[in-house]
Amino acid sequence: MKKIIAIGNALVDILARLEDEILLSDLALPKGRMTLVSERQARLIREALQPYGPQFSTGGCAGNTAKALAGLQASPGFIGTVGHDEVGRFFAESFDACGIEAQLQEVEAHTGVACTLITPDGERTFGTCLGAAAMIRAEDITPEVLHGYDILHVEGYLVQDEALMENVARTAKEAGLMLSLDLASPNVVCEYRTLFHGLVHNYFDIVFANEEESLAYTQELTPEASLKTMARDCMLPVVKLGGRGASALLNGECVSVPAHQATVVDTTGAGDFFAAGFLYGLACGAELSRCLQLGALLGGAVVQKMGTSLSAGEWACLQQEVRRILGTNQAEADYFG
Repeated sequence: MKKIIAIGNALVDILARLEDEILLSDLALPKGRMTLVSERQARLIREALQPYGPQFSTGGCAGNTAKALAGLQASPGFIGTVGHDEVGRFFAESFDACGIEAQLQEVEAHTGVACTLITPDGERTFGTCLGAAAMIRAEDITPEVLHGYDILHVEGYLVQDEALMENVARTAKEAGLMLSLDLASPNVVCEYRTLFHGLVHNYFDIVFANEEESLAYTQELTPEASLKTMARDCMLPVVKLGGRGASALLNGECVSVPAHQATVVDTTGAGDFFAAGFLYGLACGAELSRCLQLGALLGGAVVQKMGTSLSAGEWACLQQEVRRILGTNQAEADYFG
């Protein structure tokens, strides 16, 4: 099996389920979006969430994907930056317990947090204070850091540091890794659309986008059109359509699968877990339809939970279902040339 490493913002999610959407307005947080906030704003949000009994969980787009891959016993790697504080220790210990080979640099800053407000419809809204997470240095990403891995999964939020994103992509490509990108958030795609296009065209093989992100990236009117336009820039675009499933395009052939049936409690991490399932199938050499099915399976599992932590029993059931989907003959496709 091919080995996967992810790089992104090392964040701890502070999750709270709201009774309505009033607090979102009070805190000036656009529903369903990620908003960067200062340390002062983050403290105010955390104080406002106290009556709701917030829960703590490791988070971040790439971190969630690594955690899901670890749940499938894929021994993934992760690159990120944390602070010398209790929250940073929580992040490191949680990843170690999961079986993630984390390369965490510690810096003199507060570990990043993502205050996650979950409305009754299961939609999540983020007030994110990056703190130490934003202090990954471009020069620290070397071929040695990536040695032993075959696929690098990059979260799109890193585009806010152009030098870092460029060095990460170039170093991985020169080292012979396959590159995967999650576009992260529609507002980030809109702000950095030109930069994203250049990076994807020059470096990335796989691009994950939800419907809004795909439309923002391509300026198309439908996800079907977006998929075709994205294929001009990368080998394998994947568009996640929530309850309508997901589609991918490879060598001119479009493959679609329905969503996994689930009762939505919290959509936090749904796209990240989808990416993990898809990449796991890819690393096993599964055909495209099975990769999509694995993505739908993991995405459907995590939305039924508060946060992104599944029990050992739940992972055991998922592992059994993964084996069923993959079948006995896993090596059906060669995405690595």
